[in-house]
Amino acid sequence: MGVPRPVGEDVCPRRWSNSQSGLTLVELIITVAIVAILASAAIPIARFQVKREKERELRRDLWEMRDAIDHYYDAAVKGGIQTKVDSMNYPPDLQTLVDGVDIQDKKVKFLRRIPIDPMTNSTDWGLRSNQDDPDSTSFGGQNVFDVYTKSDGTALDGTKYNTW
Repeated sequence: MGVPRPVGEDVCPRRWSNSQSGLTLVELIITVAIVAILASAAIPIARFQVKREKERELRRDLWEMRDAIDHYYDAAVKGGIQTKVDSMNYPPDLQTLVDGVDIQDKKVKFLRRIPIDPMTNSTDWGLRSNQDDPDSTSFGGQNVFDVYTKSDGTALDGTKYNTW
């Protein structure tokens, strides 16, 4: 049926000799160069993703604290909280929102904790009182009307973080 094979010949003959097996140095260099180009393209994307996540966290923290300030204000306007006359029904500081106030013999807390600023990695937020100028960076101390980050960084959309 077929052509007889000589004795000692393998069933699957080798197609490549030893000098032709494996990768050449040129192929190896090209492969390493392609991997390096792909890795260098991924680094900026990862960096933007980290920055975008910090910005998202900053927006959430600012919203949470401003919402707590608004709830405190609403409770004070309805007469549930005794406030100083010059406070205009706003809390005296952020810690008051965490410690809570007594409303009808019940302790009401507006924040679980003061969030950590993702841009400065501290709980030291910039504060504005109702009597301060809208763009003021010095806190008058009468009440907490607004909060902002003390970071001078620029967001991905080109705005300054401390103007959010």
